[in-house]
Amino acid sequence: MDPISTINIKKDSTFAMMLEAQRRGHSLFHILQGDLFADDGVVYAKMNPVTVVDDPAGWYTLGKAVIKPLHELPVILMRKDPPFDMEYIYSTYLLELAQKRGTLVINRPESIRAANEKLFAAWFPEYCPPTRVTRDMGRIREFLEAQQHIVVKPLDGMGGSMIFQVRQDDPNRNVILETITAYGRRTVMAQRFLPEFKQGDKRILLIDGVPFPHALARIPAEGEGRANLAAGGTGVGVDLTEREFAICAAIGPVLREMGLTFVGLDVIGDYVTEINVTSPTCVRELDHIYSANIASLLFDAINNKLMVAA
Repeated sequence: MDPISTINIKKDSTFAMMLEAQRRGHSLFHILQGDLFADDGVVYAKMNPVTVVDDPAGWYTLGKAVIKPLHELPVILMRKDPPFDMEYIYSTYLLELAQKRGTLVINRPESIRAANEKLFAAWFPEYCPPTRVTRDMGRIREFLEAQQHIVVKPLDGMGGSMIFQVRQDDPNRNVILETITAYGRRTVMAQRFLPEFKQGDKRILLIDGVPFPHALARIPAEGEGRANLAAGGTGVGVDLTEREFAICAAIGPVLREMGLTFVGLDVIGDYVTEINVTSPTCVRELDHIYSANIASLLFDAINNKLMVAA
């Protein structure tokens, strides 16, 4: 994960998972990305025993660091936030070596690499808005002319960073496309703009392919073109619609088969816009609204996987 000293426990989903694991009697170790290393095909980590308490005045205590082979841990949760850069990919390679020695890694490392959070939605075109992925600015202009109003975003961002709305008559459209594509050197995603985002960009959490029956609708702040909580959006709890259950029924089995045990779908109106597989959030917000314990559902799924493996 990211350094535990830097998290906001009110909103941090990883912290919710740590609280539940500790409640179940599991021993916890805190590992940073730079703590991983491999010797002769065996992956090790410098790790600190950690205890947690749900108190913003002091939420963790780290014990003395130890160095252990990763495969001595029965379960590893990969919860490092993006950017999904080459360092992130190298970490998944190291985690995969531990997985080959019997450790259960949530989410499965090779599937994290395979399922780009923006592009993975294109696997399910019947549930996506019109989408084009390219680095060619001419092709994006062609798409814009057809759709009239689009959203363009990088394939490796998070939290609403570098997301632009572009209209056909926008005098800044060329400079936006030059910026987002780095003058045609960076591949990006363009999607038809969905005006329903004003009613909320919904985050749906799936655990082993099964959706939590409520979503967090992230309502954009006044004058803001992004609904992300990190961009000032407000979270409101809503029940899943019939269409959203159908989306989950189509996507959920694929996620389960790929070992993507904890996933966040972003849905606007009737369409999936992103499938978040690295470190999906909104557990704490949904727990608070619905007096739920989503992390408990996750650890039930983890225990089931351990029993099957045994």
